[in-house]
Amino acid sequence: MSSSAVQGVPDSQLGLTAEEIQLLRQGQAALGNGSSSSRAASRASSQGVLLLDSSSLQQLSRYFDSLMNQVQRRMEFLSEQSAMFTEAQYDRAGNLIELADAEIARFHEILRQIDELEEDFDRISNIRDIVRGYRARVEAMERDLENSGGSSSRRHHDHHHSSSSHKHSSSKKHKR
Repeated sequence: MSSSAVQGVPDSQLGLTAEEIQLLRQGQAALGNGSSSSRAASRASSQGVLLLDSSSLQQLSRYFDSLMNQVQRRMEFLSEQSAMFTEAQYDRAGNLIELADAEIARFHEILRQIDELEEDFDRISNIRDIVRGYRARVEAMERDLENSGGSSSRRHHDHHHSSSSHKHSSSKKHKR
């Protein structure tokens, strides 16, 4: 087939974008593998022309079908990978949520125990204050009894006894 008998159209008149024209030229150049029509298609590509003979168009069509299949397989693979990644992230997020829920429950249990201990502390503090009050009353009553006790001679006689018991009670006070 002579190049004069083969008709072509400038690829810039096909209504393609610059990127699409580049792909068309790459496709035609890739077909230049030995046959005369392939060499003609490759030469036409370098001149910016799309050959309109049936053999060149058929080869170019098969080339782009193959290229589209490769792209489609790659898209399917990447879609599968994306789905696997999304599922893994979802599972991971689910696990993180479960762990967070468990930690929140643990924190709530700690807060509950703290509340119980605070209530116990308040109860014990109240009982302690009551006991201190009674103890102060009893000690005051004991002092009043000692101070208002019997006659002066008895006081002199009891002075020795009361001073020793006073020392004894004062040593108890310091043990607190």
